[in-house]
Amino acid sequence: MSIVVTGATGHLGKHVIEGLLEKVPADRITAVVRNEEKAAGYAARGVRIAIADYNAPETFDGVFSAGDQVLLVSGNEFDKGRVAQHKVVLDAAEAAGVALFAYTSAPGSLSAALADDHRGTEAAILESGVPYVLLRNGWYNENYTENLAPVLEHGAVVQAAGEGRLSTASRADYAAAAVAVLTGEGHENKTYELGGDTAFDFAEYAAEVSKATGKEIAYSPVPAETYKGILTGAGLPAPFAEILAGVDESIEKGELLVTSGDLSRLTGRPTTPISESIAAALKG
Repeated sequence: MSIVVTGATGHLGKHVIEGLLEKVPADRITAVVRNEEKAAGYAARGVRIAIADYNAPETFDGVFSAGDQVLLVSGNEFDKGRVAQHKVVLDAAEAAGVALFAYTSAPGSLSAALADDHRGTEAAILESGVPYVLLRNGWYNENYTENLAPVLEHGAVVQAAGEGRLSTASRADYAAAAVAVLTGEGHENKTYELGGDTAFDFAEYAAEVSKATGKEIAYSPVPAETYKGILTGAGLPAPFAEILAGVDESIEKGELLVTSGDLSRLTGRPTTPISESIAAALKG
């Protein structure tokens, strides 16, 4: 039996593999990757490597075995039909008879277009009949802290979220929840709503950046259309800018405010405050 993680060299997948290596022998872990070179470090530590691509169903032949615990990390190719990509993995896992199929989804309250692919994937998982876990990950601290350069340059946090509050956590937090599920017991057919312990709005976020940098940073709320224009002007493709603006509209409605406490319960520790991620990003 193996614990199989797709997207294992991605931002979240890397944290999951590291967390698993702390809990189980390396030869019980299979890292599914598209680029073998990027996984060389895992292979050197004894992790099994499988080369497969969501866009090529035949590459998943033989990746899974009966009794495996699988984590499907959702794809990030928004223009390639993510539900169909995810079904490639699900179909292969179902055919192999895996013991558990975990999926990184989005909060159940999220109505933005970003959630559509997640809902479609969840429906396919439920229809398949495989034992599942839905890890409905909230927004990540790093979605903001990895984009501090323009904030510091212009002295402003610009979002289209009004006074909406959200409860983010770090990638490492969400990865730790996945590790807890993959190495624990009693998680079959459960849905976890995951988010940070402490909510904030963007005025508070701007104040945290100000405190950490000693610079005057203000929050500048803008309409969604204006925000889309800012994002496309910065080089983002228009469809992706549309998705991000939609997420901000959901934040304004409170749809990324997760109050379940599931994340800290699964990991057994408090979630990472946004202030800590800001400090780490500034050091990095």
